[in-house]
Amino acid sequence: MMTEPVAFDSHKFVKRLTENGFTEQQAEVLADEQVSLLNGNLATKTDIEELRLATKADIEELRQETKTAIAATRADIEKMRLATEAAIAQTRADIEKMSQGTKADIEELRQGTKADIEKMRLATEAAIAQTKVELLKWVIGALIAQGGLVVALIKLFQSPVVG
Repeated sequence: MMTEPVAFDSHKFVKRLTENGFTEQQAEVLADEQVSLLNGNLATKTDIEELRLATKADIEELRQETKTAIAATRADIEKMRLATEAAIAQTRADIEKMSQGTKADIEELRQGTKADIEKMRLATEAAIAQTKVELLKWVIGALIAQGGLVVALIKLFQSPVVG
């Protein structure tokens, strides 16, 4: 940092010190030290201006870095949005594929069940028909047996009574 000397009236300082009991040599050494301290530790207008310009440059650099970071973040967000949309589209396609597969499975099961019901219906109808035939045989058999019994009873009651 380039410093300018601070305006300090060392003659007036030495005069005051000598008036208050310091020797002239002591007052001059103290004045020199005071000037060194002031020049070494106080910021001048030039120092402040240099600091202001450096701070302004740092702020501009941070502003540019922030713009770059924001742009990169936006790009990352856009990539994530596109990836998410693609994943959603893939999931929807997978769901549709599964739905179609499920519909096909349900239709196949429905057709199989329908065929099984039809087989059972036909088997039931066949069993009913068979039962009808068996029942008819029994009825005819019973009628024939009953007819034979009636004929036997008639013959038995028509025979002369021996007495």
